[in-house]
Amino acid sequence: MSNEIVVVIGAGGIGQAIARRVGSGRTVLLADYDQKVLDSAARSLDGHRTESRRVDVSSRESVRALAKAAAALGSVMQVVHTAGLSPNMAPPDRILAVDLLGTALVLDEFGAVVAPGGAGVVISSMAGYMPPPLPREQNEALARTPADDLLTLPLLQAVRDSGTAYGLSKRANHLRVQAESLRWGERGARINSISPGIILTPLAQHELDSPVGAAYRAMIEASVAKRMGTADEVATAAAYLLRPDAGFVTGADLLIDGGVIAAIRSGRLKLPGMEA
Repeated sequence: MSNEIVVVIGAGGIGQAIARRVGSGRTVLLADYDQKVLDSAARSLDGHRTESRRVDVSSRESVRALAKAAAALGSVMQVVHTAGLSPNMAPPDRILAVDLLGTALVLDEFGAVVAPGGAGVVISSMAGYMPPPLPREQNEALARTPADDLLTLPLLQAVRDSGTAYGLSKRANHLRVQAESLRWGERGARINSISPGIILTPLAQHELDSPVGAAYRAMIEASVAKRMGTADEVATAAAYLLRPDAGFVTGADLLIDGGVIAAIRSGRLKLPGMEA
């Protein structure tokens, strides 16, 4: 029996799809803040060896305990971080705590336990490509400030709305993954991120049914694909980045959005607050 461990943080639709794609023959450690989501995910992975553990990614102590639990199970070969809050789900301070700080803490703590030859994927968002370019010093601050000090950065103190908090968090994910790839590389491991567009999950449906639903539909219509993506399409991309086939890929972000960002940058799509 293999003692290789796949850790999936955020056990919703995308996390489950990735777990199904890469978890065969390994132990899948599912982690989520919501116990009901954890229980549902474990049932959906019938036939896989699974373990479950609650985690609050905004707490270093909680993430550290999860990393130690994973390492105690065996060799941590794959780490998948999907946990996050959308702009319509929480106020800006909570989005920054979960989407920005939470990702930094996962990179920190799992970068200390990932096995040689291992790999990680952070599920970010195409929203990371939407904010206007930041000054170099702000990019550096988001990329390299110690995780425990991130939320005190001056540029975050001015954030007053959830959309801005979300976009900055996802931009920070890209920068943080690139910076942390050096430390993961010292352990013989790789780390990358994926920036999905609108993916057909319960979370996307929640957004479509919310006041921002019209903007979501406009993005779908203006995109090249003219449809939402699927969790399985994200899982296919994640499986590539996690496997040895992608051995020369680290510190990168893969945008899979059906062409939404291309439409914004070309001027085909103009949405308030979304710069080309």
